[in-house]
Amino acid sequence: MSGATIHQVAKAAGVSPSTVSNFLNGRPGRMLPETRARVEEAIRHLGYRPNRAARQLRTGRVQVVGLVVPSVANPFWGAFALHLEGAALAAGYHVLLCNSARDPERERAYIDELWADGIRGVVLCSSLPSLDHVLPLVEQGLNLVAFDRTAQAGDPSRMVNISVDNVIGAQLATRHLLELGHRRIAFVSGALRSVNRRERFRGFRDALENAGLSPDDAIVWSGAADEPYGDLDVAGLGRRAAADLMRGDDPPTAIVAINDMCALGVSAGVRDAGLRVGQDVSVVGFDDIVLADLAAPPLTTVRQPMADMAAAAFTHLRECVESDEPATGRSLLMRPELVVRGSTGPVPPPR
Repeated sequence: MSGATIHQVAKAAGVSPSTVSNFLNGRPGRMLPETRARVEEAIRHLGYRPNRAARQLRTGRVQVVGLVVPSVANPFWGAFALHLEGAALAAGYHVLLCNSARDPERERAYIDELWADGIRGVVLCSSLPSLDHVLPLVEQGLNLVAFDRTAQAGDPSRMVNISVDNVIGAQLATRHLLELGHRRIAFVSGALRSVNRRERFRGFRDALENAGLSPDDAIVWSGAADEPYGDLDVAGLGRRAAADLMRGDDPPTAIVAINDMCALGVSAGVRDAGLRVGQDVSVVGFDDIVLADLAAPPLTTVRQPMADMAAAAFTHLRECVESDEPATGRSLLMRPELVVRGSTGPVPPPR
């Protein structure tokens, strides 16, 4: 039977509609086991499905959270979405995934639509340096977790920030290369417009300075501000950067890439130049996506604690959504880990 109502379920089970409602909402109280069994059987037999819209009207809440990511082309974001969904499903929530393609207008439109659809909690993975575009909705009650972004001046006071320590991560990558004897180390990135890219660049410079090298003399290759920066684009960007760097009179012996997709492109560019990754030129990425260990040679990278970060993002968002009190801003900074593989090695003899 399709289109069954809660009253029909109650009649079939021999209970009141409120008893069925309590059962559906996880409030069985002192319901006897045999009563519970009758309600379950009536629901199964009648094919009853709760009306989510009606429940939302009653409770003012919807068991769905939004997730806005910059690009589903990057396995990093796919893995994050998978972990976040797992945490949400375990708590009875669903996740609505939106791909902004690093387009500010699309990002803004998605958040507006999520709010209009009654979704009051969003995990936002923004590539924009400012979150001014979400301020009005946060002030109206949108609960926001900014992932992969540390707190910045001007952020909404009610926002939760969760990020890996990008500065420490880039320091780990650069220090590893310095310990291998490298001194001609390049940094490759798209335009340094997002918070996490700027923090990784800062960590790179800090490590050079701590080793007694001048950060101002560092080799930096970055894309133009108006250059496309999707995650497939950045692999091509890394390849182009490596080609440019290897053609120079005094090419670097090691390269720190802004993320793993960029590092994979850099590795391809090194091979295009007839050089060996890990022997002639060392390459380090950031993220530890699934492709990093499958690369040839496997990619040395900075691992983000993905599962822990996703669980923390959902836990904080759920607390905000389910609380009757206004959310309070907080920041969570998680420690990265250097994973050494075959793409890095000692500084080679002069070519």
